[in-house]
Amino acid sequence: MRKSPANRCRDIERQAGYLQPEHCAPPPTHPHSDTMWFIRDCCGIVCGVITWCLVFYAEFVVLFVVLLPAKNLLYSLINGALFSVLAFLALASHTRAMCTDPGAVPKGNATKEFIESLQLKPGQVVYKCPKCCSIKPDRAHHCSVCKRCIKKMDHHCPWVNNCVGEKNQKFFVLFTMYIALISLHALVMVAFHFIFCFESDWTKCSTFSPPATVILLILLCFEGLLFLIFTSVMFGTQVHSICADETGIEQLKKEERRWAKRTKWMNMRVVFGHPFSIAWLSPFATPDHGKADYYQYVV
Repeated sequence: MRKSPANRCRDIERQAGYLQPEHCAPPPTHPHSDTMWFIRDCCGIVCGVITWCLVFYAEFVVLFVVLLPAKNLLYSLINGALFSVLAFLALASHTRAMCTDPGAVPKGNATKEFIESLQLKPGQVVYKCPKCCSIKPDRAHHCSVCKRCIKKMDHHCPWVNNCVGEKNQKFFVLFTMYIALISLHALVMVAFHFIFCFESDWTKCSTFSPPATVILLILLCFEGLLFLIFTSVMFGTQVHSICADETGIEQLKKEERRWAKRTKWMNMRVVFGHPFSIAWLSPFATPDHGKADYYQYVV
């Protein structure tokens, strides 16, 4: 059986005995499918806490430094409500991206009984991950941080303390989009506030002292500009990967394309759900990814 260069690192055998299933512990009889997914990684947890703190800092400066002293009440109410809603959606998307199973392959299912139950036909093979002892679906990669194989793994993001994969990519895209929007919104409001302060007395344009006001606004500008650039690039990269139906790892490794080609619109619907609706923008709507047999491959 000939192996392509992209698959040399994989354990590819047709017969169950060659996969050495005796080295794999049997999977748990009662998998905890209802438990919340959470990766216990110190770096990821710290990055997640920092993300929330930065959003709360931006909310504090926008409400109490920029909008509260504004003379136009309608301006303050509209922008305060808009910023708060976008910030809430950003944090909700972050939570869903962090606490949603990204598409982890059942661990330890590379047992002799399970492999034989697949009833593989000639020309069909299974991939075994030697690290987590699981039957490895096509387009799945092992994450050293999550210690699991992840279906359609794009990358591991420490800012959401999770892998971005088949089941949580929508939430990660929404997270980057809403962070970019609140960053842009904050920069625009800070710019108008600086103009307002320059045209009037600095002591009247904020409830804080002038030095404290300037420091808070400069820090918010730095934060907003930094995350606007970062999340905008990430959002564009993710949308391009979805439309091209090629994950970041597949692009980096230049893996051979062995899956069916779909239109860009169909690829978007696969990630965000069928059909197109306002639910695409909601972090509370879980997309229906459909069902497929991930263990059958033709070589």
